[in-house]
Amino acid sequence: QVQLVESGGGLVQPGGSLRLSCVASGSGFSSYPMGWYRQAPGKQRELVAAISRGGVTNYADSVKGRFTISRDNAKSTLYLQMNTLKPEDTAVYYCNARGIITYWGQGTQVTVSS
Repeated sequence: QVQLVESGGGLVQPGGSLRLSCVASGSGFSSYPMGWYRQAPGKQRELVAAISRGGVTNYADSVKGRFTISRDNAKSTLYLQMNTLKPEDTAVYYCNARGIITYWGQGTQVTVSS
């Protein structure tokens, strides 16, 4: 079993940056493909970025060139570097580990507003 805890959210002005972290406890972090999702009020949860076990990444079109997903298997930690933030990036951000069972963190709020 895997427990995921996100951190790093907050209030930031448009054009600013944040770095989200997701620390995994339990075994086998390196064996899971991982992802960041977000859910804005009144909207469905959507994939923001994903990273394979081998480090191959993919991004939603809306964040390409602005966000970077990475993982540190030695620290069992997933990251999301978010630059040039926009008001439409406002959402609760969740990390996700995809195995036979899919695990979710509790989420961290990101608010982009002046």
